[in-house]
Amino acid sequence: MERLVIDTGDTAFMLISMVFVMIMTPALALFYGGMVRAKNVLNTIMQCLAAIGIISVQWVLFGYSLSFGPDVNHIIGNFDWSLFTGVGMLPEEAYSATIPHMLFALFQMMFAIITAGIITGAFVERMRFGAFLIFIALWTTLVYDPVAHWVWGVDGWLRNEGVLDFAGGTVIHILSGISGLVAAMLIGKRAGYGRTAMIPHNIPMVVIGMAFLWLGWFGFNGGSAFAANGLAAHAMVTTQVAAATGMLGWMLSESMLAGKATTLGAASGAIAGLVAITPGAGFVPVWTALPIGFIGGIICYTSVAHIKTKLGYDDSLDAFGIHGVGGLWGAIATGLFASTAVNEAGADGLFFGNPMQLWIQVEGIVYCALYGIVVTAIIVLAMKACMRVRADEGEQIVGMDALEHGERGYAYMDSLGALSFSKPIDAPQYTTASAKDAKRLAMTE
Repeated sequence: MERLVIDTGDTAFMLISMVFVMIMTPALALFYGGMVRAKNVLNTIMQCLAAIGIISVQWVLFGYSLSFGPDVNHIIGNFDWSLFTGVGMLPEEAYSATIPHMLFALFQMMFAIITAGIITGAFVERMRFGAFLIFIALWTTLVYDPVAHWVWGVDGWLRNEGVLDFAGGTVIHILSGISGLVAAMLIGKRAGYGRTAMIPHNIPMVVIGMAFLWLGWFGFNGGSAFAANGLAAHAMVTTQVAAATGMLGWMLSESMLAGKATTLGAASGAIAGLVAITPGAGFVPVWTALPIGFIGGIICYTSVAHIKTKLGYDDSLDAFGIHGVGGLWGAIATGLFASTAVNEAGADGLFFGNPMQLWIQVEGIVYCALYGIVVTAIIVLAMKACMRVRADEGEQIVGMDALEHGERGYAYMDSLGALSFSKPIDAPQYTTASAKDAKRLAMTE
């Protein structure tokens, strides 16, 4: 058997791409952190930071092996690569013919981490931190790892069916968005939702987070070519175009339906466009990124501004409205616009003479979404039966930062009359029955 040789150019490119994707999770922490109320900013950031720690360890222990290890019945990987046994410095032909196997595994670790971060946006400001740590470890193991194997793992059943997902539209965005919505609905709405204004406390922080997410997305999509080649460049171009048109689509919709285009809307629209192009970035022609991003911005705005309001669910930071809906549109758009002229390893879509690819994409969406819904519901319901998952009304009024971490995001909060806590709050007086007392301790919303 001929020994595979490492390509130093590909390896250097993938090392940089991996770092870019790593940056995306702290960037997401800023993006989400600016969107919550000031009393919850640190808890929101902490959930993303904790995801880095938990998923990094889980991935080395067994997560990578379950996701990409030798196949078991087309459903899951086995434990051969647990503890990175056999994941060395030489290439693995099935996944990384020109780069070290461990670099491929590390790149995929960053994908698992950002997925765990995305899902937090659905239930921040009301989930207890300890419960979150348990939930995200279980969810990654029981939901993300199997679906990643289905779609990306060698001999995974959806991969064998021909489902196309270049960089995670189905595995990452649809899965995290729909699972986050299920978790949010089962945990319950935030205290005062629909009665109290819950506006972002720091829009500049949101924009900074968006900027670094946009930057990281070049590594996210471009790196999914796994080589420093023309396909990587192509994926980066479609990424830029879709982000720009996603922003424009959201701004136009907001201007026409709400009267003004907002900075928060422009940032959200860019993310919507990025999500929409992710599954097809390396499969669709550049010109198709224009409608993919633009339509993505419009439908995500509609989902966030109108559908959520009508249905009344509390998706705190629109994880479902942007990632779930945007990922769904992107997966369908891949079935419409994919072309083997762009990527011979892909397939032609409906508009290039192969209507069956659209059906295959829908099949992938349905199976992954249903699996995410059912297993996420089981996890949350089991946790609720064993522990307290939701912070009660009084605790939410005080704020998750003081309650869970004993700190405040901003010094001025103490000067406004809020208490400075040296230890995390976990006392009987912060219960629903004492909500009025808690209000006197908390800063204004």
